Amino acid sequence: MLVLGVESSCDETGVALYDSTRGLLAHALYSQIAMHNDYGGVVPELASRDHIRRVLPLTRQILAESGCSLADLDGIAYTQGPGLAGALLVGAGMARALAYALDIPAVGVHHLEGHMLSPLISDKPPEFPFVALLVSGGHTQLMLVEGVGRYTLLGETLDDAAGEAFDKTAQLLGLGYPGGPALSKLAASGDASRFTLPRPMLHSGDFDFSFSGLKTAVLTLVKKAGVVAAPDIAAAFQDAAVDVLVTKSLAACKHSHARRLVVAGGVGANTQLRERLTREAAARGIAVFYPRMEFCTDNGAMIAFAGAQRMAHAAPELTFAVKPRWDLATLEAV
Repeated sequence: MLVLGVESSCDETGVALYDSTRGLLAHALYSQIAMHNDYGGVVPELASRDHIRRVLPLTRQILAESGCSLADLDGIAYTQGPGLAGALLVGAGMARALAYALDIPAVGVHHLEGHMLSPLISDKPPEFPFVALLVSGGHTQLMLVEGVGRYTLLGETLDDAAGEAFDKTAQLLGLGYPGGPALSKLAASGDASRFTLPRPMLHSGDFDFSFSGLKTAVLTLVKKAGVVAAPDIAAAFQDAAVDVLVTKSLAACKHSHARRLVVAGGVGANTQLRERLTREAAARGIAVFYPRMEFCTDNGAMIAFAGAQRMAHAAPELTFAVKPRWDLATLEAV
C-alpha cells in the first residue's frame, strides 16, 4: 500500500510517501522558522497561509523523487489534530479533496501518534509493548504503548511542556526562536554547577511533570545574575529539565515492567537527554529507541506511516473535520 502523508499542524509543512512493503520512499519538509522568528513565536494566520503555498509543490517534489504518480497512490493520510485549526485545515482540505478526486481512502492521523510511532520507521524498530516519552514544544507525556491505538496515559505535564520551557528560557536569555536548539548549544559552553535550579515534581511519586516553576526560577536568576551568565544559566536549566525527564521516564518503565523506551518529539533531539537516557537505561537493562534526527520535529513521514497502519478503516469522502484539541487516549486500537 502506497500512502501519501501530509503534516501541517503548526509551522512546518511535511509531505512523504510510505510504502507498506518498501518502506519510506521520499519525504520533504519546509520549515517556517525564519518567518516566525521576527515575531518570537508562531503566528497562526501566517502559518496557515504558508502551508497553502508549500503543500502542493512539496507533493510534486516527492512524487518526482520517488518516480511515483498520483495514480499510484492507495491512500492519503493527513494530520487531523491536535494543532492550529487553520493550519490543520490546509492539510486536511488538500488531502480529502485529492483523495476524493482519485477515489481512494483518506484518514486523519493524530499528530502525537505519528510522533510516537516514528521510531518504527527505522531499520531497527522497537517491538510492542514499550513506554513512550512524548516531549515537544506543546506536549510532554508518558504513555504505555501496547500496540497501534492501544495507549495508556501514565503521566503528563500540568502546565508548560518541556519544549515550551526550553523556548521560553531561551527567550529570557536573549536567544532566537525556536530557542531549544540555541539554548542547548549555549549550554555546552556553560558550567551547570554554578547555579542550582529546582527539579519540579521530581519526587512526586507519580509520572506527571511541571516546568512552569523551573521557568520562573530561571527568570529570577536572570534578573539576579544577568545575561552575562547566560551559558551557565542555560547549562543549569538543561541539567534540571533533563534530570526530571530521565528520572520520570525510567520510573515509568519500572512501574510498567517495560524493557523498551521510545523517545519522540522535538526535545528528543537534545544531545544531553539522549546521552543520559541511553546510559542510565542501559544500566537498568532498558533499550531506548529514537526516531532519526530529521524526524524528531514535525514531518510527513510519521503521518504517512501512522496513516498506513489505519488505512483499512478509511474511506473516500469529501467531508472532514479537524481536531485542534484531541486526546491521544481516545484513539481506537487497530
